Amino acid sequence: MQHSPHQRFAELISLPDEKIDLIEAALVIAAEAYPNLDVEHYLQKFDALVQEAQEYFKGVFTGNDRVSRLCDFLFVRQGFTGSQTDYYDPRNNFLNEVLDRKIGIPITLAIVYIGVAQSCGWELHGINFPGHFLTKYVGEDGEIILDPFNAKILNEKECKIRYQAIMRTDKPVDQLYLQKAQPREILVRILRNLKNVYMKKEKLEDALSCCDRILMLETDSMIELRERGLLYYKLECFQEAQNDLERLLLLASDEMPTEDIQYVLTKIHRQVSQIN
Repeated sequence: MQHSPHQRFAELISLPDEKIDLIEAALVIAAEAYPNLDVEHYLQKFDALVQEAQEYFKGVFTGNDRVSRLCDFLFVRQGFTGSQTDYYDPRNNFLNEVLDRKIGIPITLAIVYIGVAQSCGWELHGINFPGHFLTKYVGEDGEIILDPFNAKILNEKECKIRYQAIMRTDKPVDQLYLQKAQPREILVRILRNLKNVYMKKEKLEDALSCCDRILMLETDSMIELRERGLLYYKLECFQEAQNDLERLLLLASDEMPTEDIQYVLTKIHRQVSQIN
């Protein structure tokens, strides 16, 4: 029996981080929006890309050469590039579309770079840098920060300039933002990006689906409980909204303002009593 994308996503994220297939998980996210998506076809398409890369990378050993050759292969030869005309096009968040159109946003392009590099035995992983998601190569000869959106290697000064501009600070880069992002964190960031796109386009049911999957990854995320509860309320799913918002209140600290949530719950109780 073939599992639904939702079920397959649950199976994949039940594994330890090091066992999660990021390429398949990203494709399964896309399968929610593309009911007829042939995930296996795109896994094979990605494998073909990796095989071509492995041939191109033969004899490349140093970190700088590896990263430069990776950029040349994916950006120049294959044509993978950042979306310049419609950054918030939902297709930029779906790996099947990125593999077909070769256009994406930082995080989906990063997944392609990470998948190709790791399949070649190199340590390239994501970093949850503010603003644009980045990647970092780690080897015996040092570390290299790479921006897949522009296929650009970033030095320490460039990272600092980006960080200070985004965070509006004159402090040096917080090392927290240069640490390895685990597969679950990457999947959450994809889903949050996608949810924001759906919210801008007022596609509330699609945004709700993103909240569902984020909460599968971060069970007690108060941000997502709040957003999902309010989405349920807007969609007039009052019992589900009540469940999420009451759970949020249980998790909230004494210092956290909850007046708006209490107000919505009062309205829900009133509406439910009128229905009954």
